[in-house]
Amino acid sequence: MNFEEGEILHFDKPLMWTSFDLVAKVRRLLCAHLGVKRLKVGHAGTLDPLATGVVTICTGRATKRIEELQALDKEYVASLQLGATTPSFDMEQPVDATYPTSHITRESLLETLQSFVGEIQQVPPAFSACKIDGHRAYDLARKGKDVDLRAKTLVISEIELLDFDQQAMLATIRVVCSKGTYIRALARDIGEALGSGAYLTSLRRTRVGDVRVEDCIRIEDFHKSHII
Repeated sequence: MNFEEGEILHFDKPLMWTSFDLVAKVRRLLCAHLGVKRLKVGHAGTLDPLATGVVTICTGRATKRIEELQALDKEYVASLQLGATTPSFDMEQPVDATYPTSHITRESLLETLQSFVGEIQQVPPAFSACKIDGHRAYDLARKGKDVDLRAKTLVISEIELLDFDQQAMLATIRVVCSKGTYIRALARDIGEALGSGAYLTSLRRTRVGDVRVEDCIRIEDFHKSHII
């Protein structure tokens, strides 16, 4: 493979790694392999540290295709804890409020999920990589500053309820969506639509475009593979 000319690689991002961590590791491995000090490497779509799954990495001249690759639709499998919220809408922050759940049934959950299919307006999470006056929103949020983000138009192509434990109020869903969708924010909005609350307990990006997570490289196998 010609990494300096440009290659597109697909990784299964590990839990607790940032997308930048993955890019930096790939860059270090490739620079060592090629015997160069610099190599252009970038990713085509951020994935939260608490999420795993498909992250596309571009090298060399292929980094010019990042915007094109970011536009591909994505599929996620997410687990939602109903009846509570956190400031980050996932498990990065502790629970800050709890809500009634006795009125939530499998039928009402199914109906609510389907109401999100199609074009929707979504306000990104304060704990996100969105920029406000040149600053990342998550940096401002972690400092306790107010974060005012505008709603964005997105498309949810599919939502499927994979599992629902009514006693534990834990739902697992599959979502197919457009670029820029925050599944954490979707969890927040689903909780509100149910007249309760919700936050993510796990998130896995299972597909980007035609690339499925089972086709991806694990970073721990990368340096041992035939690729480098």
